[in-house]
Amino acid sequence: MYAIYAAVTIAVLCAIVYATLILFSHKPRLPTSSESYYKTNDDSNTFYELPTRIDSATSKRVSKVEVSVVIPCYNETERLGKMLSEATEYLEQHYPKNYEIVIVDDGSSDGTANYAIKLANEYRLKPHTMKVVQLSKNRGKGGAVTHGLLHTSGKYALFADADGATQFSDVAKLIDYLESYPNEPAIAIGSRAHMVNTDAVVKRSLIRNFLMYGLHTLVFIFGIRKIHDTQCGFKMFNGDSIQGIFPHMHTERWIFDVEVLLLGQMQGMKMQEIAVNWQEIDGSKIDLARDSIEMAIDLVVTRLAYLLGIYKLDECGRGGKKSQ
Repeated sequence: MYAIYAAVTIAVLCAIVYATLILFSHKPRLPTSSESYYKTNDDSNTFYELPTRIDSATSKRVSKVEVSVVIPCYNETERLGKMLSEATEYLEQHYPKNYEIVIVDDGSSDGTANYAIKLANEYRLKPHTMKVVQLSKNRGKGGAVTHGLLHTSGKYALFADADGATQFSDVAKLIDYLESYPNEPAIAIGSRAHMVNTDAVVKRSLIRNFLMYGLHTLVFIFGIRKIHDTQCGFKMFNGDSIQGIFPHMHTERWIFDVEVLLLGQMQGMKMQEIAVNWQEIDGSKIDLARDSIEMAIDLVVTRLAYLLGIYKLDECGRGGKKSQ
């Protein structure tokens, strides 16, 4: 009799856990029609259709470039200038006429999109070198990055934080790694793990370091064990890895980096941490207490959703939400 009660109790608990996961599972919003267009610095106020990696017919009409850089922005008029100055200087020197910058304005209220166009003019960028996309509503960093990467046309595509905390020239090391895998999906992961005992980390607040180590522990427990720094906002992909990961993302906020790596790991993609130079920049949008709790919850939900088949990879290596 006790065995029956125990079995029923376990079954009920499992059902509750499963139902809770479905309730809290992430439901990314679909892009609106206006979000499929961009503006550039041609003074015409015209909206142009974005290329897409999903629609092969559209993709064939777009001239390919060597390097795409996606910069997610939410109210970044104070910090974007420094980052773009460093990025454009490097790209103009090493990839003249062969790169694009995709600014994804994630529902900003401070005129970030117009400011980016102004910077493009100041840096004398040719029209369409910088493409500015405005999301009608804030989606979160992960949603902005996903949208941007799916609308790039580069052989290699980097997403980089707007604060310029990572030295942009380190992109060369990421490209070197991806060039080692020309015919298979690969991800180059900018990493600050080598800086753990440096002033850049040691001088952070005690609570910030505590939360950082706590997150790393959770990430390790839930299966990402070969990557020590999952959260660095400086990751680069080749076309195959973008197509294998980003059409199938669920999370749109801070923990999206972990889902990116989970999807890559589940599909056997080549992944490598690469040391980058990094410094703390003021103006972070993270609310330590609130966002740390949200990140922990999102991490647990995401990992268990894959383990229990709520999120899944189908036979073609495509992730999706299981129909309920």
